[in-house]
Amino acid sequence: METAILNSKSKTDLKLLLDIAKKIGVSTKLLNKSDIEDIGLVNAIKQGRTGQFIDSKSFIKKITQITIRDL
Repeated sequence: METAILNSKSKTDLKLLLDIAKKIGVSTKLLNKSDIEDIGLVNAIKQGRTGQFIDSKSFIKKITQITIRDL
């Protein structure tokens, strides 16, 4: 199994890509904010602990940005 994540500023373009994927038999799933945060958290855990304390809101913002950029 292979996985791809697409990120678009255009809902219309993204819908077109999803429709094409479904037409050729590729399953799709839209990620919500919680899904993206979960992926970011897993990525942060894999990178290891730093021992530093940070604000939880800035942490969530950072892992969300890391996830979108890195994936």
